[in-house]
Amino acid sequence: MADAPVVLVHGLGSSFEHGWRPAGWIDLLADTRRRVVPVDLLGHGSAPRPHDPATYAHLDEYLEAALPDETVDAIGFSLGAQLLLRVAARAPERFAHLVVIGVGAGVFRDDGRELLANAFEHGVADDDVGGRVFVSLAAEAGNDPLALAALLRRPSTPLTTDELAGVTCPVLVIIGDKDFSGPPDELVDALPNAKLVTLHNIDHFQATRDFACIDAALDFIGAAFA
Repeated sequence: MADAPVVLVHGLGSSFEHGWRPAGWIDLLADTRRRVVPVDLLGHGSAPRPHDPATYAHLDEYLEAALPDETVDAIGFSLGAQLLLRVAARAPERFAHLVVIGVGAGVFRDDGRELLANAFEHGVADDDVGGRVFVSLAAEAGNDPLALAALLRRPSTPLTTDELAGVTCPVLVIIGDKDFSGPPDELVDALPNAKLVTLHNIDHFQATRDFACIDAALDFIGAAFA
């Protein structure tokens, strides 16, 4: 659907404005006359920021409730991508196209969450380079570190191959070849209708600012410039 609204879902520690506007996504979509649906995940941006992990237990349902009633194209990064996959697994008819950025084999694991939660709550260890980036990004976006720690401690389970078999809408997986969330093969293989774009010499945090990523995503949803 070339005129479907486009839902943009940011990653952990970011927000709609912080995650998408500086790299040009919002303006580029507006230039192609696509309506953009802004989403701030619970605990981020303009959304409520509770400190109780239990309030984040149904984070995917919070996202689903933010979707318009009509069919959409959706683009998600990292946490946003994982949540979109979970929504699409039970309701693929809500999506014309789905683009997931910065996800791979990591969607099948649940490790590292407590370490990162501690970094948000108590500060970052000297050797925790990834944690330092997340904490710095969250501060730049104006987010509450205690809310993010609570989100990371929410009751949840990793995605499964059986669950992903329900994602029957077309999916584009975009990941950098230096992304710690990879490799992407297991995820791509688990999706019934998926394509893969690998970004050369790009890590997790660079992906959404990379021109090749933006071009591939917009082309996939029919929003590329002629």
